[in-house]
Amino acid sequence: MKYTASLVKLNIDERIATLRADALSRGIPVADNETLNYLLVMLKALQPHSILEIGTAVGLSAAAMLYACPKATVTTMELDEERYLEAKENFKKLGVESRVTSYLGDAFEVLTMMDGEFDFIFLDGPKAQYEKYLYDIKRLLKKGGVLFSDDVLLYGWVSGEEETPQKRRSIVEKIRGYLDVLTNDPSFMTSVLNVGEGVAISVYLGEEGANE
Repeated sequence: MKYTASLVKLNIDERIATLRADALSRGIPVADNETLNYLLVMLKALQPHSILEIGTAVGLSAAAMLYACPKATVTTMELDEERYLEAKENFKKLGVESRVTSYLGDAFEVLTMMDGEFDFIFLDGPKAQYEKYLYDIKRLLKKGGVLFSDDVLLYGWVSGEEETPQKRRSIVEKIRGYLDVLTNDPSFMTSVLNVGEGVAISVYLGEEGANE
């Protein structure tokens, strides 16, 4: 474990912690402690009112975000029906169901049908699709809003710190393509950080951002 990760003291509701441990034991992808802690620190500071999450899994990150932001609502989407239904049950157990709008379906298709504006977007869906989502993310993110992209360094493969297995080279190239587009987009101010499996934090400046 890297030193910074060893310093993390994740402060979340015990019920969410128990459900996270159970999900991990079943091989369900949940945000690692370092990433979730950083996400919640940001949310505590920003206190957004409208959050969009791409990739629900079983709803535990969404619930933790709602606990961190008592006045917020979360809109979230998940392709896997079994996980979608489990997330709905978890929202009910944790008392946040009235503050969540859940969609079952492919994130790209759901995003293209959405309107409105969000203060904060947590991108944690299929990594190979990140660049594909970006057009609608920009359309849905308020000026001054934050995009939090998770797993963008992926075990050190994307950064080149670790050798990429042959069968993972395609996804690594797609993530690199996403980071290249994101960091060169003048409508975003982006920083890529070695937190968890890598996060990219982007503030949306608006389409006129390059001229400001």
